[in-house]
Amino acid sequence: MSLHPTLQPYADAWTHSIEAISEMAQSLVEGEWNRRTPCPGWSVRDIISHVIGMDCEMLGDPRPIHALPRDLFHVATEHQRYMEMQVDVRRHHTAPEMTAELEYTVIRRNRQIRGESRDPGTLVRGPLGKEITLEQAYRMRAFDVWVHEQDLRTALGRPGSLDSPGAYVTRDVLLDALPKVVARDANAPRSSAIVFDVHGPVEFLRTVRVDIQGRGTVETVPALGPAATLTLDWETYVRLACGRVSPEAVADRVKTEGDQELAAAILRNFAVTP
Repeated sequence: MSLHPTLQPYADAWTHSIEAISEMAQSLVEGEWNRRTPCPGWSVRDIISHVIGMDCEMLGDPRPIHALPRDLFHVATEHQRYMEMQVDVRRHHTAPEMTAELEYTVIRRNRQIRGESRDPGTLVRGPLGKEITLEQAYRMRAFDVWVHEQDLRTALGRPGSLDSPGAYVTRDVLLDALPKVVARDANAPRSSAIVFDVHGPVEFLRTVRVDIQGRGTVETVPALGPAATLTLDWETYVRLACGRVSPEAVADRVKTEGDQELAAAILRNFAVTP
């Protein structure tokens, strides 16, 4: 049984990233497990715990029954509490337990993907019990695992995979979020256009056009006389959009032209991951 063509790119992206994460996990020395990552509040161990936990949920495993400590400063929302459960329950697991569980989970997920016969539109249980389509679930796993692969690479000083299959899934997920960032969150003027010029391993030029009703859409056509233009490299784009850095921390890597107040408002609202 071959995977539905709609799901295949997401399965390929997940496989590429999960193999990279497994390889990094296997080679970790004792002190590296507790190294801080760019993901707020999470160590290398926590990222790997999260990846294991979310793939266990894709497998349909029951969620752990576990009381979270009250002093987790980075846990403020219901979504964060949901995500933290799979992480905190593994905080006292040994390194061999972690790598063994990751390896076993990857084997199970590979088997599940190989036997996947459901239609991409099938409704499945997503985070917080919300129903999403199977396609959305596959897409978000590919996105999530690639972003966390980058968290681990940054923490461990092992750069790479910035143009892997997961990078292109991530590009599309983040571009889908741009109209809300520009039109609603940054309150860009109606009948305006904002250009994003991204260079590096993944390159693209996109225009977010805000119509007379204040709705934003992403276009591939360059805008003439845009209200603002933001030029930055792909890695900085990802780190900003995923809330890994503040605009101030990467100000030297972002060039803005045109309406500076609008550009600053866009950058303030750029993080789209919960």
